[in-house]
Amino acid sequence: MDLGSVFIAVAGVAGTLGGSLLTQRASERAKRREIELVREHEEGSENLALRRTSYVELNRDARQFTTALSQFLHVMQERRVEEADRAELDEAKRTHRDTYSQAQLIVPDDVLACASAVNKALNRVYGQVKRLDREEPKPGETIATAFGAQAEVWELLKNLRTLMRRDLGVASVSDDASVRLPTQLADPRI
Repeated sequence: MDLGSVFIAVAGVAGTLGGSLLTQRASERAKRREIELVREHEEGSENLALRRTSYVELNRDARQFTTALSQFLHVMQERRVEEADRAELDEAKRTHRDTYSQAQLIVPDDVLACASAVNKALNRVYGQVKRLDREEPKPGETIATAFGAQAEVWELLKNLRTLMRRDLGVASVSDDASVRLPTQLADPRI
């Protein structure tokens, strides 16, 4: 056997082995990429489910707090406020506070800005209601102005709900047109 034939045989064997190694490496790379894509998809689905749960809770608890403020104001108009009324309002406030605190760590910035505007408006109305209950209102604070401020929260809640629905991909085009940013809604005089 001559030396040229040996080189050709060695090159053939090396080429065959090298080709199978390259094929194996490419296959491993493709499998790693596939696993990575599946993991990214699962994380995205988990993140969406987490946001959806947070949005449901935030919407529910903000609406319940708003309703509790309205009910408390009606009680103030109709009869003497009792401790049970105060406890119910304070519980609605605590529940909203806890839900809002969780949402602060989960929701995207645009939704958080609107949720923050809702939270601030609710706390302003709550402060006004508590001062009226203690019979220590600030100048200009009356049950009527508290009702007005509380009613304005509903518009903020509508915008928050629309932003949350948009983020989840369920908002309609007409929903998008009606959204105003928190800076357009906030009135520091309230």
